[in-house]
Amino acid sequence: MLMPSIFRENLLDDFFGYPFRGQSYDSGMNEMMKTDVRDMGDTYEMSMSLPGVKKEDIRAEIKDGYLTVSASSNTEKDEKDGQGKYIRRERYLGSCSRSFYVGREVTQEDIKAKFTDGILTLVIPRKEAAPAVEENKYIAIEG
Repeated sequence: MLMPSIFRENLLDDFFGYPFRGQSYDSGMNEMMKTDVRDMGDTYEMSMSLPGVKKEDIRAEIKDGYLTVSASSNTEKDEKDGQGKYIRRERYLGSCSRSFYVGREVTQEDIKAKFTDGILTLVIPRKEAAPAVEENKYIAIEG
């Protein structure tokens, strides 16, 4: 008898998942965009897992101090028998994105990006926020 798991995010995973593999249908999405951030002293190094995503389907942009990485995937798995009839056909279409605050001082020219073997590596310089200069505003006193 199948009992719903209390340790997963969704109690219905056991009912609507793949019972023979013990994985839910969207378990691959749980692996998307897992990110490690390392402090390298004068830079931060981010390693983001993007399995099954092509380089041309990844976009990184910086706006208002936030670095946003988005990725889309379009995957088809076809299995045919000897006569060309489908035995199984699966498709996945989806997109995901994550945002990180890197500071308003960081520009897109400062960030270096590399995509190798499903891992996006971003090197972001550590820039200190410019201290706000306090202006003294005096009131003119007549007399």
